[in-house]
Amino acid sequence: MKDFLIPFDGPGGTGLHDDTDMGTPASTSTRTVTLRIDGFEVTVPEGTSVMRASAELGIEVPKLCASDNMEAFGSCRLCVVEIEGRRGTPASCTTPVAEGMVVHTQTSKIKKLRRGVMELYISDHPLDCLTCAANGDCELQDMAGAVGLRDVRYTPGDNHYDPSGTGARSQAEARLRDPVGINNPQFLPKDDSNPYFTYDPSKCIVCSRCVRACDEVQGTFALTIEGRGFDSRVSAGMKLDDFMTSDCVSCGACVQACPTATLQEKSVIEIGTPNRAVVTTCAYCGVGCSFKAEMRGDELVRMTPYKHGKANRGHSCVKGRFAYGYAAHQDRILNPMIRDTIEEPWREVSWEEAISFAATRMRGIQEQHGKKSIGVITSSRCTNEETYLVQKMARAVFGNNNTDTCARVCHSPTGYGLGQTYGTSAGTQDFDSVEDSDVVVVIGANPTDGHPVFASRLKKRLRAGAKLIVVDPRRIDLVKSPHVEAAHHLPLRPGTNVAVVTAMAHVIVTEGLYDEEFIRTRCDWEEFQDYVEFVAEERHAPEAVEMLTGVPAQELRKAARLYATGGNGAIYYGLGVTEHSQGSTTVIGIANLAMLTGNIGRRGVGVNPLRGQNNVQGSCDMGSFPHELPGYRHVSGSEVREVFESLWNVKLDHEPGLRIPNMLDAAVDGSFKGLYCQGEDILQSDPDTKHVAAGLAAMDCVIVQDLFLNETANYAHVFLPGSTFLEKDGTFTNAERRINRVRKVMAPKNGYADWEVTQLLANAMGGGWTYTHPAQIMAEIAATTPSFANVSYELLEEKGSVQWPCNDASPEGTPLMHIDGFVRGRGRFIRTEYVATDEKTGPRFPLLLTTGRILSQYNVGAQTRRTENSRWHEEDVLEIHPHDAETRGVRDGDYVRLASRSGETSLRAEITDRVSPGVVYTTFHHPATQANVITTDFSDWATNCPEYKVTAVQVSPSNGPSDWQRDYEAQAEQSRRILPAAE
Repeated sequence: MKDFLIPFDGPGGTGLHDDTDMGTPASTSTRTVTLRIDGFEVTVPEGTSVMRASAELGIEVPKLCASDNMEAFGSCRLCVVEIEGRRGTPASCTTPVAEGMVVHTQTSKIKKLRRGVMELYISDHPLDCLTCAANGDCELQDMAGAVGLRDVRYTPGDNHYDPSGTGARSQAEARLRDPVGINNPQFLPKDDSNPYFTYDPSKCIVCSRCVRACDEVQGTFALTIEGRGFDSRVSAGMKLDDFMTSDCVSCGACVQACPTATLQEKSVIEIGTPNRAVVTTCAYCGVGCSFKAEMRGDELVRMTPYKHGKANRGHSCVKGRFAYGYAAHQDRILNPMIRDTIEEPWREVSWEEAISFAATRMRGIQEQHGKKSIGVITSSRCTNEETYLVQKMARAVFGNNNTDTCARVCHSPTGYGLGQTYGTSAGTQDFDSVEDSDVVVVIGANPTDGHPVFASRLKKRLRAGAKLIVVDPRRIDLVKSPHVEAAHHLPLRPGTNVAVVTAMAHVIVTEGLYDEEFIRTRCDWEEFQDYVEFVAEERHAPEAVEMLTGVPAQELRKAARLYATGGNGAIYYGLGVTEHSQGSTTVIGIANLAMLTGNIGRRGVGVNPLRGQNNVQGSCDMGSFPHELPGYRHVSGSEVREVFESLWNVKLDHEPGLRIPNMLDAAVDGSFKGLYCQGEDILQSDPDTKHVAAGLAAMDCVIVQDLFLNETANYAHVFLPGSTFLEKDGTFTNAERRINRVRKVMAPKNGYADWEVTQLLANAMGGGWTYTHPAQIMAEIAATTPSFANVSYELLEEKGSVQWPCNDASPEGTPLMHIDGFVRGRGRFIRTEYVATDEKTGPRFPLLLTTGRILSQYNVGAQTRRTENSRWHEEDVLEIHPHDAETRGVRDGDYVRLASRSGETSLRAEITDRVSPGVVYTTFHHPATQANVITTDFSDWATNCPEYKVTAVQVSPSNGPSDWQRDYEAQAEQSRRILPAAE
């Protein structure tokens, strides 16, 4: 909303600050310039535009092509000013300030020029403002008023808005004059192909803001201006392309940039313009984008990226911007349900009955099988406060440490590896840091699909000259895309990460490229010498591991040299590093590389894990692991336990509890009988689906708390409806350790926020909790967790967000870690011996399967599959190299059987050279595929993080779904029956 703002009003407020568009980006110069504008003196950084300097004074210069998130363009000619001592009327957006400059923004000459320019714009624009979806939210309308335009003197001639060609001034009038068809060759019909927004060429003023947003902000380069002069118009590709068939990724940057209704959200067209807004945090990936939830009453109209969001800086992706429809989807369950056995249909009951049923069953299990016979799984999609309460319930109410989280099955090796080497279990930088990187290494991550907003910032830095090294089995988009090309792509064989990273270290050490001063000052020198002795061995040379890894030795050497000598070197990695049997070893190896080269402790460098879900970092921070209390402190420590025992007034178990695989094993053995699973779908997301199903089926009470009847709920006895991120207060912690506020923008449709449901269950089992707001839970977190000691809702409202550690030493947070020294004291070099995975290819299973994500879908797809995002990805497909497909008689689009030692499934094949011969790839977003029936129970040696990325498989032609898929679908359909509600 361009003119609407709810003021910032404290801890219970909306979080909105001044959203004024300053016209051009801020200057980063440290030198200042003083000038006078309309009689007022102002001092601004050198390089600031006259337009922005005016805005600093509160003087708004009319504009149409300018915006402060893009470079000045100077095409609309509406922002002209007069400058004493200079000829003409320069555009204020492209004119830099100068010392002593005297500027006039409103003279008789300027007023006449602006009116004339605006009159030309309006002469080729439909005058249907009252029925236009942008009425009241249109910059063209605003600027016409600002310049005082009251009449258009030009008679209708050639134009782009009148389909009838009869001189009509609106499309409604045109339909009355000629209801038959289009008789104006300049008129183009509206493009409705995109599910989220429309493109109406008749309203375009060719300001180029959408094109520039696509280029400069998003970096996709999908849009262009075709034609010249009067024939100019925005195009989304080739002549026959529409927005849906073009390269557009639907990030929404063009829609946000458009000053008219040319590009308009369909939700605004259908609902109307919003009348209030609340700032909150996206509930998708680990970037943690800030959004304005723009409302009309209690209905969400649209989500627009918040320009003051420090993680996203006003940008978004298709998921956060548009894929929120799941919150009101018809599949959502809003009433609690129970059943005695999983063979029975569900029965809707009151909250009181559901909570009583669950508590009675869980207590009965403990009485019969012991207090350690039940446990919990926390969610990386829920808030910090909710996660904290779930692990507290396990420890303080259940009386055991049986708590685990999906964060362990994705990034627990990050916690272990960085904890061992640096002393803290998180990334070292903020996202802004990439702007100062000279060399970027992306290992086992696909940011354009998994973390697209960060990817846009990365691509912008690469277009400015930074070099890129990609280490990935697939040719991800970053290897080569418009105006971006990796200097080196190391297409390693899945499972050989440790060998590649150690070989890079070998080159750096043996060629003397390491930073000795940094190592002597910041690291343990004796451990370094031991590491050098290890890594310098010839068996770690690129030539020695080339046959193993599949990476050409010379290419690996060049990549290592570039990282060591290319300036500020930053490493970003993802699940392609951690989800291996040696995930922790690879993280340690990455940490070694950064210490070797001195790439720690300043902007532009660092080791940066890209977290997969919105609160993976937070769920780890909050003590979701069975061996750690909040703040990564082991449960065996008596001093740590005493902190919580005194506050919770209970005695805590000093023995670590069960991880999810242990819970399932124990369930099959008969000793684990009850599970509370909040916001996770382990049957679809965890490896070895058949084993997960067997474990769940063996339990006496499975409680699922979620938005939908997910796959895990097929084996549940109690279903507690969850709340969306739009319906709760709390915080998320993103991949850069940034604690962001989540704000309630509407009442929970199920009646309770998730933290309230957990409290109901805990109290039914004797917890005695009395929380009335998540702010109280955060206060308890701060009182017990040193890295959160100064965090409060008041501070978050004041600062917008903070990065932990936030304590007396860093009262406003810590954007960069390890500046003067490592948290553990001295950095620790650790040997990284390559140990081959037990999952090996052979005659029966000659191919290697690796898995990942796609831009339009998220995790198990429970949210995104219930939005229009499925238009881009309706099913999981198997990427297979042309050679492997040909030898198996597989054609593009064919059903294929994908089999491993664990199981088999069927899905369609996509033949592509993005994968190397011998490697196949798929996603796990759709339960119809159940890709994890293929994956094995092999896991990381230190953390049990599953080895999703390496599975030996065979691919063969198939006629359709497998018998197992048909049986699974039948069981799921039977399990999801719901009895009609009692009258």
